[in-house]
Amino acid sequence: MSHAVSRLRQERLARSLKPFVARGSRMPRCEGCRLLPSYCMCAWRPRVEVRAGMCLVMHDIEALKPTNTGWLIADTVADTFAFGWSRTEVDPRLLELLADPQWQPYLVFPGEYVAAERVVNEVAPLVEGKRPLFILLDATWTEARKMFRKSPYLEPFPVLSLLPEQLSRYRLRRSTRGEHLCTAEVAALCLELAGDEAAGEALGAYLEVFSERYLGAKRHIPLDEASPAHRALAPFRG
Repeated sequence: MSHAVSRLRQERLARSLKPFVARGSRMPRCEGCRLLPSYCMCAWRPRVEVRAGMCLVMHDIEALKPTNTGWLIADTVADTFAFGWSRTEVDPRLLELLADPQWQPYLVFPGEYVAAERVVNEVAPLVEGKRPLFILLDATWTEARKMFRKSPYLEPFPVLSLLPEQLSRYRLRRSTRGEHLCTAEVAALCLELAGDEAAGEALGAYLEVFSERYLGAKRHIPLDEASPAHRALAPFRG
């Protein structure tokens, strides 16, 4: 399946002067889900109606990583856009998207890094026909902070800062223990805030299945399609 993240991956590979090498990169992988063919989850891709859009601004090699969860977002949210980030130039297609009047962009980032007047904690109801477009900086935390500081074209937009109680409720529901949520987890929470609850639930379940299969392949654990993660995803299966 071709979507914004897979196309960005192909664009990035085409620019590479040498093969991208990461842990496990030499293993044969399904082109559709980046898992070992025996653990392929393409048949479990969710199909849900989504009003919101996702704009992934991805650091240099994020789209190449087998573990990148932006791929899962693009599988779930039809209106997902992906762009590579550069300090010295901006993809004109990104600027065109941000200026599209059908969208209300929200830059998702912690509020303590900006002036208080830019910070919002909720997604406003549909205003003048505009749909929410969530801008996610897909990178390590250190890289994301640099991208945030050095992307002045994002300054006009409100910063959606997720509240501690919102994060805590999400972690409790999904049994997430890490200090930072991964990109797909942030996207799922944004979808819920935008009123796309079913899509947020589907994306969260899809991430659980991906994690289970990825670790299963790595640790040679037999595939169990009756696991709780698979049962949670089953109602959304396309």
